[in-house]
Amino acid sequence: MLDKIIKFSLNNRLIVLAFSAILLVVGTYTTLRLPIDVLPDLNRTRVTIFLESNGLAPEEIETQVVLPVETALNGAPGVEVVRSSSAIGLGLIYVEFSWDTDVFRARQLVAEKLQAVTLPNGITPIMGPISSVMGQFMYVGISADNTSAAALRTLADFTVRRRLLSIKGISQVIPIGGERLQYQVQVSSAKLKQFDIALDDVEKALSQTTRNTTGNFYYEYGTEVLIRNVGRAESLEDLANTAVVSRNGQPVLLKQVAEVKFGAAFKRGDGSINGKPAVILAIEKQPGTNTVGLTNEVEKACADLQLSLPKDVRLNPKIFQQKNFIENSINNVTEALRDGFVLVVIVLFVFLMNLRTTVITLTAIPLSLVMTALIFQLFNFSINTLTLGGLAIAIGELVDDAIVDVENVFRRLKENSVAANPKSTLRVVYEASSEVRNSIVYATIIVVLVFVPLFFMEGIEGRIFAPLGIAYITSITASLLVSLTVTPVLCSYLSPLAPNGGAEGQDTRLVRWLKLQDTKLLNWSLKSPKAIITAATLLIVISMGTIPFFGTEFLPPFNEGSFNINLIAPPGTSLEESNRLGTIAEKLMLQVPEVEYVSRRTGRAELDE
Repeated sequence: MLDKIIKFSLNNRLIVLAFSAILLVVGTYTTLRLPIDVLPDLNRTRVTIFLESNGLAPEEIETQVVLPVETALNGAPGVEVVRSSSAIGLGLIYVEFSWDTDVFRARQLVAEKLQAVTLPNGITPIMGPISSVMGQFMYVGISADNTSAAALRTLADFTVRRRLLSIKGISQVIPIGGERLQYQVQVSSAKLKQFDIALDDVEKALSQTTRNTTGNFYYEYGTEVLIRNVGRAESLEDLANTAVVSRNGQPVLLKQVAEVKFGAAFKRGDGSINGKPAVILAIEKQPGTNTVGLTNEVEKACADLQLSLPKDVRLNPKIFQQKNFIENSINNVTEALRDGFVLVVIVLFVFLMNLRTTVITLTAIPLSLVMTALIFQLFNFSINTLTLGGLAIAIGELVDDAIVDVENVFRRLKENSVAANPKSTLRVVYEASSEVRNSIVYATIIVVLVFVPLFFMEGIEGRIFAPLGIAYITSITASLLVSLTVTPVLCSYLSPLAPNGGAEGQDTRLVRWLKLQDTKLLNWSLKSPKAIITAATLLIVISMGTIPFFGTEFLPPFNEGSFNINLIAPPGTSLEESNRLGTIAEKLMLQVPEVEYVSRRTGRAELDE
């Protein structure tokens, strides 16, 4: 079969070269469009349930709210783990499914189970958005010099947040900081007593005054008109003029028993930038979204929004970006690939001392890489540190198959040039490639088998390291295919035009010197087998003995270009005191010359976990 592949390639050389050129162009285009991320897809199917329970203590939330929901969800099909946490006024439940469970089916199963749960009045379970496991990939800060905290938060909630949510790939935008305005009715107990009104009467009147009702239709002359009772309050004055009850035929208005005004809602979290109050928007992305491309879209949207905001309001999308870490990581691995490629070029040329044979061998690298990119596109893999790491490991081996073939073809052509009855070039190339085909295939299979165990790893370990194995195996297999097709074709075109490699076809000086030294070393080794075996055994034992002293960790430390500093205060510390402590920490960090931005998120945002 392998001989047939080689023969077909040599009989259709132009077709093979044309197909290789097309493959190179399409593969390069595909490579530039592949999603870029720091790690492979680690999104295990998970549904988060928010249980807002204002006023309840953690013990009450655990027993009255969380426990009934957990009990119902434990019996759902495909559920593997149900975890929960309870805090003041909030219960969170995390439902994890198997890796292969469809996220929409999982959410449907959870929704069905939630319908059968009876919870205390006023508590409604809400499922969180479908978000990436990488969490909040970007922070956008909103600060101002003169604009009030309430106006700043209003801009964040109703202008900036809505614009960012419209970007494809954004799953959630969580604002924290500023003051959320609300209608506040501050009832006077003395005035209630004066008018003989109960607090329930005020609450009932407020619930009925903020809605519109219908009065059916009015028909006349073949037309119909909708009759409506427009009772929804649209201003503070409308709300203040709400009739609470009637006394002696006269309505008692809300403004007679209470003060109606705009006020800041009670908050459990706050934010600041560089030690000054601000609103911070934490942005989450959907699974499988390109982090770098999405970050660029958010930056573009912020630049457009900045033009319509008040002059003293500043949007800062560079407070925190995972994009910087991803680009640095990708650049580091890309530089390793580049350096490896350069070293391969140098070594090949030094050993072969022939430009044409070097070029033939090096064609295996770009063709193997673009074929790997096409496989990534087919199976929805991203370019990340693990896949690039697999390619970096394979970069030196991508030319192994080709160089074995090229060296043998080059040697046979030199022998053929001095033969009494020289054969045709195509015949020599075919026979030379057939001679080494078995060695090439066996070597490739053995190398591939080393990485096969990676595919049997389960859980998150398998999700992380399997792409590395896929990148390595795919590129090595692609190089094997190139050595059986493209390499013989290039040899048939370029090798006959090359010089004969020196007088009488001898090796280069460097290769002759290395062979001489290798011969001396082999002769000495064969004369002292016991010493060699003893030394090798001793080195193996010493190496095995050092293994228990190695440090272990799941992943190496990452330098993201930013620090995440957690300040932990004693339980019961108020938000005001936490803000004071956080501001002190911010000002201390700003004294470091290299620090560009300092942002702080204290407490919990309304939409956050």
